[in-house]
Amino acid sequence: MTSGTVPQPRSESPSVSALSSVAAGDAPVLERLIAMNLDSMEHSGLDAQTYVLVRVAALVAMDAAPVSYLMNLGMAADAGVTVEDVQGALIAIAPIVGTARVASAAGKVLRAFGLAEAVAEQDELV
Repeated sequence: MTSGTVPQPRSESPSVSALSSVAAGDAPVLERLIAMNLDSMEHSGLDAQTYVLVRVAALVAMDAAPVSYLMNLGMAADAGVTVEDVQGALIAIAPIVGTARVASAAGKVLRAFGLAEAVAEQDELV
């Protein structure tokens, strides 16, 4: 393997194929998800910051995947939500969803930031 190449999976499953296309910048599914998110925010009647914090709380409750956090934390930054706001939301929901879920979410947020860095590095190589 040469430097700068991405290891290829042994077999091409549908999920691996979808993730590979997203990593390569071909993201029609993500584009549609973003459009759906914008529509739901408009119809929610909530301000942007409250909307994002509610979504983060829902992600924690669902034990969502890191990529879900990645999408929503990008929206959070755009809405002016601070790290302290997200921490406050996590503290508020911990008695309901449990500390294990909140701890799991924290790890997934870190992995989401790792995914963001990997995508940024990939973009630099292209």
